[in-house]
Amino acid sequence: MSEIKVNKISPRTACGTVTLGDSGDTFTIPAGATITNAGTANGFGATGAVNWQTTVKTTNFTAVAGEGYFVDTNGGQISVNLPAGTAGAVVGFKDYRNTFDTAKLTLVQNGSDKIGGSTVNATLQTEGIAVTLVFIDSTRGWLVTDSGLQSDTPTAEFITATGGTVTNSPCGNFKVHTFTGPGTFAVSALGNASGSTTVDYLVVAGGGGGGAGCGGGGAGGAGGMRFSYPNPSTGGHPVSVQSYPITVGAGGPGGLGPATVPAPPGAPAADGTKGSDSSFDTITSAGGGLGGAGVSSNNPGGTGGSGGGGGRSGSAGAGNTPSVPVPQGNPGGAGASGNPGGGGGGGHGGAGSAGSGSTGGAGGTGTPLDITGSATFYAGGGGGGTYPLAASPQPSGGSGGGGKGAPPAPPLSDMDGTANTGGGGGGGSEGPPFGTPTSDSPGGSGGSGVVIIRYQFQN
Repeated sequence: MSEIKVNKISPRTACGTVTLGDSGDTFTIPAGATITNAGTANGFGATGAVNWQTTVKTTNFTAVAGEGYFVDTNGGQISVNLPAGTAGAVVGFKDYRNTFDTAKLTLVQNGSDKIGGSTVNATLQTEGIAVTLVFIDSTRGWLVTDSGLQSDTPTAEFITATGGTVTNSPCGNFKVHTFTGPGTFAVSALGNASGSTTVDYLVVAGGGGGGAGCGGGGAGGAGGMRFSYPNPSTGGHPVSVQSYPITVGAGGPGGLGPATVPAPPGAPAADGTKGSDSSFDTITSAGGGLGGAGVSSNNPGGTGGSGGGGGRSGSAGAGNTPSVPVPQGNPGGAGASGNPGGGGGGGHGGAGSAGSGSTGGAGGTGTPLDITGSATFYAGGGGGGTYPLAASPQPSGGSGGGGKGAPPAPPLSDMDGTANTGGGGGGGSEGPPFGTPTSDSPGGSGGSGVVIIRYQFQN
């Protein structure tokens, strides 16, 4: 065997090319030998190795095939554009400061190139992770080779579902399903930790109907309001692949005047009617409590998500009934003691006001929520009925769809709770000619409820 010993091999001309052997030849590097590269190594990455760059990346960048990068996301999330996918191309990434779990690295596809067979950008969100990816073909695209587990570069996967009226939130990354009546929320696919695995919900029950007047009737309480948005502590509500029946509660009708509908045997005349429950999965919100009638003394408000107001001298209805850990509503207001002012219905954001003298109490305020992308008040209580005086204003309903108390004189207006807010109906009163059965006004009807479900469907 021949042997050549030299200190340096150079091309015959400056900056020329030196070729070692011919195609098919084999060069053996013995054990213990070291090859040191101080320049650029091309073509060595096709077997899965990369040439790691020692300049740490701290901002968005474009990767070059054959190179590996140490990436520091301590200053915030970083995106890297992958190179064009050619068979055997290889790239690598390493979490330089162990911050990918708090500020992710996003791998952005080049054109139609896939990552692990998916057409969705991938994210690295595991603390300290290092991965090498090799481009195989157009079917699977970039695949992880270091560990052999594609989960080391998890592709963001998201919930897929149908049902209700579907819209996108203003930011464009969330779908919102709104149910204004019975329906089904059907989940056909689950996401993963890099995408979405839970949903946010708003469940509002139907508001209670207001009591009829003679003196002032009590107002209906707002429907119970339960929600998981925003959810920094709970992380949302988990779902599975199945169909979830949705119930949207109707508002309770207002009580009719006793001249129109005689009192049922053993029951107070002209009370309003409790609202109906709304539900999604294990979440049920209770209908709003009824408003007590003002046709005689001591007609109490009913219990419910929020309590109804008492008629003249009647006690207030309790809210958050049945009880849930995060209260779904508040109590109503009591009717004026010895006087005809009806109590206001309770709202999710506050209790109903008690009647004072001949004046009905205001409805409890509702609560604003921007689960749809626009802040909207829900679950306001109705205003109590006022014994008519020429200059008396209508007692106000709470923000969130609560109906007003009866006006001091016909025509009746604005007494019904607003549809799909769960607002309580306003209390009735007595209008001219005073002292006659036909002058007793009915209570307002409660507003129907609503169920809204929100989840992320893309980055």
